[in-house]
Amino acid sequence: MRKRIFTILPILSCLVAMPAMANWQYDGVYVGDGWYEDDGARFILSFRGGAAAGFGDIKNDVGALSAYYYLDDAGAIIPETVCRANGGDCSGYELLGYGDIANLSPTKDFESFSFAAGASVGWTLPGRPQWRFEGGWDHIMKSDFNASPLFRGEMQLYNGAGDATYILSTDSGAIHSTVQTDIISAMAFYDFFDGVQKPLRKTIPYVGLGIGYADTTTVLNLTDPYGDLSADNDLRNFGTLDENSVYEIVNFYQSKHSSTNVAGLLAAGFSYGLTETMFIDFGARMTYIPKVKWVLTNEDGSRHRDWISAEDLIYLNVMLGLRFEF
Repeated sequence: MRKRIFTILPILSCLVAMPAMANWQYDGVYVGDGWYEDDGARFILSFRGGAAAGFGDIKNDVGALSAYYYLDDAGAIIPETVCRANGGDCSGYELLGYGDIANLSPTKDFESFSFAAGASVGWTLPGRPQWRFEGGWDHIMKSDFNASPLFRGEMQLYNGAGDATYILSTDSGAIHSTVQTDIISAMAFYDFFDGVQKPLRKTIPYVGLGIGYADTTTVLNLTDPYGDLSADNDLRNFGTLDENSVYEIVNFYQSKHSSTNVAGLLAAGFSYGLTETMFIDFGARMTYIPKVKWVLTNEDGSRHRDWISAEDLIYLNVMLGLRFEF
C-alpha cells in the first residue's frame, strides 16, 4: 500500500505545480465583446489533518483445542503445559476433557484514537458549482489495541468420545497489537450556497458521500500467560519454545497482516472563504469498513491462522484543512 501511495504523491505534486505555474482557471463561456460567463467550474486541491477515533466489534476467530487435567493434591484444574513441566507427562493426572478456545468471548471491543491526514483533487461541476467531486487519500496513523486476557468465559470440556464432562471458567491469551489504515476514496460533495461564486467571509455548510478502498495493516504480538495455547501442537509452528520456562511456553512470532475492503464514507462540515480561491475547511468523515483481521503467521509467512477480527469497524475523522479552487 505504501508503494502505491508514493506513486500517487508525484502525480499530486504535478497537479499542484501545473495550475500554479500557468495561473490556470476555467475560462467559462464566451458571450461576446470580450465578456465571459463564469460557469462555476473549478479545479480543486485540498489538504487536511486532524484526529481519528475507531470503533469495532471484536470477534474470536480461533479454533484450537486444549486439554485440561485435574490435580488431586491441590484440587486444581491445569492445562496440559503444566503437567508436562520439566519434560514430564500427564499420565499421573486425571483428564477432565478437551475445550475449544473458540467458545470464549473477547474481553474488550476495538477502540482507538490516533491522528489522520489526507489530500484530495477534484472539480466542481460546470453549471452546478454547488456539486464537487473529489478523489482522495487519507492515512489513519498507527494506534494500539491491547488486551490481557484476550478471551474469557465458560468453556465446555469433552472427553475423547465427544461426551460433555465439565464446564470450565477460564482466561486465554494476551495481545499487544497496532493498527493503521489507508483509504483511497471517490467522494461527491454538495455545498450549500446560491449563485456561481462561493461567498467570501461566510461559512458554507456541506455534506458528502462516497465509496473507497481501505487497506488496514495489523501487527499482532500474541503471548500465552495462561499456558493453554502452547499445548496445541499446531500452534507450536507459529513460534519457538521459551528455553527459560519449565512449562514449554511458546513465544509466538510477531505477525503482520493486511486487510482490504470496500469502504463507505459520509462527510459533513463547513468551509470559510479567505479568498476567491482559498477556503478553510473543517469537517468530519465517517468511514465504514466491514472487517479487519489479526492473523497469526509462522516464521517465513507461509502459514496463517486467523486469530481475531474487528467487524463493522467505524472510523470517525475530525479534520481541519485548506482547499484551493483554481
